[in-house]
Amino acid sequence: MIQLLAFYLFAALTIASGLFVITAKNPVHSVLWLILAFFNAAGLMVLVGAEFIAMLLVIVYVGAVAVLFLFVVMMLNIDFAALRAGFIKNFPLGILLALVLLAEITIGLGAFSAGGVQIGTADGSAAIPADMSNVEAIGHLLYGKYLFLVEAAGVLLLVSLIGAVVLTLRKRSGVRPQVIPRQNARRPQDATVNVKPEVGKGVSL
Repeated sequence: MIQLLAFYLFAALTIASGLFVITAKNPVHSVLWLILAFFNAAGLMVLVGAEFIAMLLVIVYVGAVAVLFLFVVMMLNIDFAALRAGFIKNFPLGILLALVLLAEITIGLGAFSAGGVQIGTADGSAAIPADMSNVEAIGHLLYGKYLFLVEAAGVLLLVSLIGAVVLTLRKRSGVRPQVIPRQNARRPQDATVNVKPEVGKGVSL
């Protein structure tokens, strides 16, 4: 009984938060409602036994993506009058996209009610043991069977990160560049010493 009440509570809060995300006039409030929607979606994932996805929602989406959105929105100088004018101008396009999405959901529900698509037959090799949690099973699968793919994805992400830094690196006039070999060769006696000079004694260079 409590699981059913928790499901309806989390589901209602998720839907309400999603509606407030698109109806809030202040972008900061929209991001805060989005964070609340992520938290309630994580609660739904816990109810169905997918605690790993729930952790991803909280750690990745709330802790990184949503907070990044919040910082960007708060640091930007947003003209709310122009924002509302743009909303009214793009309202017909938004309605069209909403109708397309509604049609896709309706077709998907109709196809699901007609019967699932048989992609293949399970051979039982990927079955989870009864005494193993979701997180342990995903860890064994990622760092066992798919270890090479996980390592390749990590290398690709590292290369893309380095490429983004290199592409955005610009030399500006009047700004002293960072000389990394010189910093690595710095000796302890060359460092700045934090001292507390006595009053009236001055500073020795």
